[in-house]
Amino acid sequence: MSPLVAVWFVVGVVALVVGAESLVRGSSRLAARSGLSPVVIGLTVVAFGTSAPELAVSIGAAAGGESEIALGNVIGSNIANVLLVLGLSAVVGGGLVVAQRIVRVDVPIMIVMSALVLVLGLDGRIGRLDGGLFVAILIVYLVWTVRSAVGDQDTDEDHDGVADAAALASEYSSALGREKIRGSSLWRDLLYVVGGLALLVVGAQSLVTAATDIARALEISELVIGLTVVAVGTSLPEIATSVVAAARGQRDMAVGNAIGSNLFNILAVLGITGVVSPVIVSSGARGFDLPFMLAVAVACLPIFADGFILRRWQGAVFLSYYVAYLVWLGLDAAEHDLQSAFSSLMLYFAVPLTALTVIVVAYRAIGQRRGGLSAG
Repeated sequence: MSPLVAVWFVVGVVALVVGAESLVRGSSRLAARSGLSPVVIGLTVVAFGTSAPELAVSIGAAAGGESEIALGNVIGSNIANVLLVLGLSAVVGGGLVVAQRIVRVDVPIMIVMSALVLVLGLDGRIGRLDGGLFVAILIVYLVWTVRSAVGDQDTDEDHDGVADAAALASEYSSALGREKIRGSSLWRDLLYVVGGLALLVVGAQSLVTAATDIARALEISELVIGLTVVAVGTSLPEIATSVVAAARGQRDMAVGNAIGSNLFNILAVLGITGVVSPVIVSSGARGFDLPFMLAVAVACLPIFADGFILRRWQGAVFLSYYVAYLVWLGLDAAEHDLQSAFSSLMLYFAVPLTALTVIVVAYRAIGQRRGGLSAG
């Protein structure tokens, strides 16, 4: 493998990260100039902007006939967003307190959409009709999300909803407030947007080409490359945004960014990619990676069970599972003898232990709530 391949891979990742940051910065300021509220900008422009690298890479890969990289990128990014991004955010932020109602609704939607990808992929492909369905759901979801975010701040029918919306609006206002556009000209913001899009295109082409060469040189499948190095590379905007937000105490924003990005990955990235060019779903993806992505989505339910808190130790568990997943992929790619033993360890020990922990935590949380209601 030529050293230039590694150079192009790094160049691709850097271009994607810088391009996404430039796109988010410029588009957020343009949206703010138009009078949109910070909460609407955060739930739409920023969420889509951080998923832009996945979209650029997946469309480029599918159009170039490398559909395994396209699919692996989406699956790997969704797994990384939960286990790696939320895990790191919880550890760095000392736990994530999830108060916003929108996230409580988004997690079940993410689970349903993850299951839908698995069902639609059983025939071995995500075709144009499947992609069109995802895009249609995306449009409905965006309209509903924006109307809910705006409506919750204008009604007092649900006191919890008002408090959640106020907290969410406060966090996005501090991160995307109107003071951010001071000292910035309209032409500069437009240049940020155009430059960001250009970098995304260049970065995607470079990354896909390098990843394909790496897979061929190491004699491993393009799906594994997409699930690992490409997925983590394109998830860097989510990692940076969520971890920094958690460290600054903007914990709703950290969780919302990760969960929202997963929904965009399925509905926008996989949907638009499927419309552009059908995505092949291999037997390996159907048999392990897609079910694992669904299981990871379900793993977010402890946020509900534990009083809407993802504690630091739970974040550490998420990180350990991500490491275990990478180890399994490595053993599978190398066809190592330890793969079977490792799979059995995860299947018969780690997963049941985690499930038992979630059940105990949920039982205690329900007991505490009932006790609080009785006392009230």
